[in-house]
Amino acid sequence: MTVITDFKLFLKINGAWILLIGMFFYGIGTGILAPMNAVYMRDGIGLSKIEIVSIFSISLLLNMVTTMVVGIISDKIKRKKRLPIFACIVCMAGLLIYMNASTYVVTLIGMVFAVAPSGLIMGQFFTMARNHFMTLAPDIYEMAQIWLRATLSVGFFTGLLVGANLYIIGDFKSVLWGNFLGYAALFVVLIIYKEYEAQSYISNIKGEPFSLGMLFALLLLACADALRGLYLPLVVVQLFKAPQIMSYLWSVQAVFELLFMTVAGYWANKFGSKPVIIIGSISALITYLLYSLQPPIWVFFLVQPLYSFFVSVLYGVAMGYVQRMFHTRIGFGSSLYVFLSQTASLIGYFLPFFIPGYQPRIFIIPGILVCGSIILMVGLVFIHRVRAKKDSHSVGITG
Repeated sequence: MTVITDFKLFLKINGAWILLIGMFFYGIGTGILAPMNAVYMRDGIGLSKIEIVSIFSISLLLNMVTTMVVGIISDKIKRKKRLPIFACIVCMAGLLIYMNASTYVVTLIGMVFAVAPSGLIMGQFFTMARNHFMTLAPDIYEMAQIWLRATLSVGFFTGLLVGANLYIIGDFKSVLWGNFLGYAALFVVLIIYKEYEAQSYISNIKGEPFSLGMLFALLLLACADALRGLYLPLVVVQLFKAPQIMSYLWSVQAVFELLFMTVAGYWANKFGSKPVIIIGSISALITYLLYSLQPPIWVFFLVQPLYSFFVSVLYGVAMGYVQRMFHTRIGFGSSLYVFLSQTASLIGYFLPFFIPGYQPRIFIIPGILVCGSIILMVGLVFIHRVRAKKDSHSVGITG
């Protein structure tokens, strides 16, 4: 079977295990703190809602600027490993400030240092991984990167479970130290990792044509996913009065993501990225419509695999698609994809001020975003086919 053969080949790639371990540690580190961050600012430090949102927004804006600036210049740097290593050091220093904060200003400073370089880590890590797999396994480099991205998801959801237990054991401080150790482990892995420079033949690999419309369509999908990530826990608690349900839902998503990222990756190689992204978007649309009907709890679990397929496409297939748009500038392409995700998250931070309550009808909004994205993508596919038919007709006449 091709999948099993390719996966065995992937595990035999020199350095693949160190990349997997590094991505797993990074996922654990971010997953530990993600659900506790705002709660820590509110209950641990005593900040108001406006102060919390402003800290998240400022930190994320600086993260976006850092990600894109470094992405632009990183392609001129032969050895990129120094960038995420430096970012890890800055993030750990920021966490030390953050965990000892007692005022708004100190919290802001800590979060800025802890968050601003994090997009740089992910963008440059995937840039190094792409160069690595292109050099040592050019036949499966796309799937190798998707499996690496799946490892990040597994690490993230593992971090959620670890963070919940750390909080039970030692309150917020244990959670923050767990996040710190996640970055420290990634730092050690990066020190050990042997980086491979981009090879000259990479520029000859077929890429995707640049499409501003497709980038906007992917941004709409990422915004929808960010809104779902922000509101689903709140809606579930509002409906069923049981916060622990979300942990079970996230766990189900982690299991299916690992499987679906592989399936979606092979489908994209066979049928093209756009059709797979459109199918994944339809899965998300169905999920949002069912959410908005205020269904019983079993429906939330039943549609979770459906949504997991969408997430697998959005963070697996779409990432490779954006990178191929800039296949001769891999560092910029990787950073641009992270930038799209960050922009979507920023929009998610501000929408709570415009949407009252936490009712299921909130999910009509991400449904509308996905509808817009699907219409845009289908339109682009149609235009591309019409142009291709005209070009072939013109060639036939002149020939």
